[in-house]
Amino acid sequence: MTRLRDPEKGCPWDRVQTLETLKPCVLEEAYELLAAMDRPEDVDNHIEELGDVLLQVMFQAVMAEQEGKFTFDDVANAVADKLVHRHPHVFGDTVADDPATVLRNWERIKQSEHRKEERRSALDGVPSTLPALLKARRTMEKAARVGYTEDIKPLPVEGDPGEFLLRAVKSVADLGVDAEAALEKTVAAFAARFRAFEDARREK
Repeated sequence: MTRLRDPEKGCPWDRVQTLETLKPCVLEEAYELLAAMDRPEDVDNHIEELGDVLLQVMFQAVMAEQEGKFTFDDVANAVADKLVHRHPHVFGDTVADDPATVLRNWERIKQSEHRKEERRSALDGVPSTLPALLKARRTMEKAARVGYTEDIKPLPVEGDPGEFLLRAVKSVADLGVDAEAALEKTVAAFAARFRAFEDARREK
């Protein structure tokens, strides 16, 4: 990648890429990896798609190194440090015998790490660009990990959950409503209630 980005002898396409132009590439490679994960028996394809995602990491690291910002080693060291710090039950003396305890500890540690970044909410780490369905799941998961529950009554799911979701999308579409936009709005309202809960708890 360093050779590809060489200003004089590198690849004309690779040399002109920016973080902005790489965004679609990162997204596409991530989705292609997801598709490969659905076919784990196709080992060669799985390897290829993992490599393509790794290439995107290396691409940005080399760009940053050329600009004097950071290196690939900085990226690797940062994630290694994070793994050690967020697994005190493995690398330290903390006891966590089940996945739920691990997740609660993870959120607590993550919150303490990000205090210096002015993060006030457990939801600040949920990317705003996530699709609404994934954002809804991540938002509710993070809220539940810190003890927030709402009386959201689950709908009865009979048979295939995918079929249930498909019918739900069709039902709102028949009403002339965009399911993605509607869910986005509702998740935002849920997030606002959760942030108010956090504020109230801090004031105690």
